[in-house]
Amino acid sequence: MVVCRRGVPEGSERQVAALYWEAFGRKLGPALNPPDAGRAFLAGHLNRDRGVTALLDGEVVGVAGYQVGGRGLTGGSAADMLSAYGFLRGLPRLAVLALFERTPGEGDLVMDGIAVDARHRGCGIGGLLLREIAAIGAENGCRRIRLDVIDTNPRARALYERHGFVARHTEQTPWLRSLLGFGAVTTMHRPLTAADRMDGGTA
Repeated sequence: MVVCRRGVPEGSERQVAALYWEAFGRKLGPALNPPDAGRAFLAGHLNRDRGVTALLDGEVVGVAGYQVGGRGLTGGSAADMLSAYGFLRGLPRLAVLALFERTPGEGDLVMDGIAVDARHRGCGIGGLLLREIAAIGAENGCRRIRLDVIDTNPRARALYERHGFVARHTEQTPWLRSLLGFGAVTTMHRPLTAADRMDGGTA
C-alpha cells in the first residue's frame, strides 16, 4: 500500500534527487549536468520540509515539492553552485537556473514539481501527492496553488486538469526549445478551500 507523508524522510535524499532528475533532467541539465553531479547537487541541497513523498514499503516512489514561506524543496545558493561547479562554469549555470525562478504571489502556494517512479505511474500516486499539497496550502492560509507545466509534458497537464487545475496563461518560449527542450510554459491555478484542509492523508 502506498502512503503519503509530509517531508522527505532522512536518508532518502538520493532517491528523491533521482526521481526529480528522471522527471526534470532535460530541463535542469544545462544548469546541473553531468547527470551524476546534478543528482548529487539536488540531493545535497534539499529542504526536506518542503516536500511530500509517496512511500511503498519504505521506498520513495513519488515526490512533490512546493514553495511556501520563501523556501522550496530544491535549494542551494549561488555560493553553493559556484563551489560545486567552479566560478567560470558556475556563472552561466546560475543564469539558466534564474529562468526557473517563480516568486509566490500573496496567498499562493507554488508547486516546484511532481515526479513519480516510472514503475508506479498510473496507480494514483500523483493524485495522492496533489491532495496532500492542497491540504498543506489550506493549512497555511493559502488561497490557491499555482504551477507551471511545459508543452512537452501533456501527461502532467492532464493530471493537473483532472485535479481541478485550470490553465490561466501560456507564455511562448521558442528560444528555450534548443536549450531546455520546451517552447511554451502554461501557468495553472487551483483554488483552495477549507475542505482541502481535511482532504490530505494516506492511501
